[in-house]
Amino acid sequence: MTYPISYQLYSSRNFPPLFTQFPELKAFGYDAIEPWLPAYEADAKAFRRALDDAGLKCHCFHMPLKGLTEEPQRFIDIALAMGATILIPPYVAPEDRGTTADYWRDLGKTLSEGADRVASHGLKVAWHNHDFEFRPLADGSRPIDLIFESAEKNVRFEIDCGWIIRAGGDPAAELQTFADRIIAIQMKDMAPKGTKEDDGWAATGDGIIDWAKLVPLFRRTKAEHIVTEHDNPSDWRRFAKRSIDYIKGLAL
Repeated sequence: MTYPISYQLYSSRNFPPLFTQFPELKAFGYDAIEPWLPAYEADAKAFRRALDDAGLKCHCFHMPLKGLTEEPQRFIDIALAMGATILIPPYVAPEDRGTTADYWRDLGKTLSEGADRVASHGLKVAWHNHDFEFRPLADGSRPIDLIFESAEKNVRFEIDCGWIIRAGGDPAAELQTFADRIIAIQMKDMAPKGTKEDDGWAATGDGIIDWAKLVPLFRRTKAEHIVTEHDNPSDWRRFAKRSIDYIKGLAL
């Protein structure tokens, strides 16, 4: 089995105009774009036209958590306009993060309620992790476990392997723990410890993660596609090309 491969457009945020990158990404071998807000905010239909013109799709997109609770119809409309089927809240700002287990359990319930709202439109909801969900709270519990403990099975998971490494965790263990939840896998790679260039991130395959070891675990999840992302590349083309070449070399 091979997976459709998406490019997280956040990686290119410092290199506008973004639409002009789409034909290049298609030529590199990408199948889809995973956008983040505000890339599609001005005109989701225009975003879709640019994708169509380049021969690319949009399987999922990142959106604010509040969008599920305060503006669900707006983001349903955006999803339908772009042809996406998965809505992904990816973050809780530090000033908004609770420090108790109940806060994270409530977040899981909020995600479930959001998933219920969009389901009738053929849409799904998935959470995307950073490092903070894998850092234990004062009581020893982990936010990531609490989120999915209280969330119904209608909440999926876009697992970001790079951020798990940053948290001192083990992507192999988490891929197994959340195998039934995982709908997408971000193959974000990390440079060796102490690297300052590009904020310590690397193109997929150029970093410290043993991806070949993880591939069999990918196949035991319910992942539907693979995503490349780099939080701050100095050269987006180099990152995009090296990453997809490496991924295809793994027969993914």
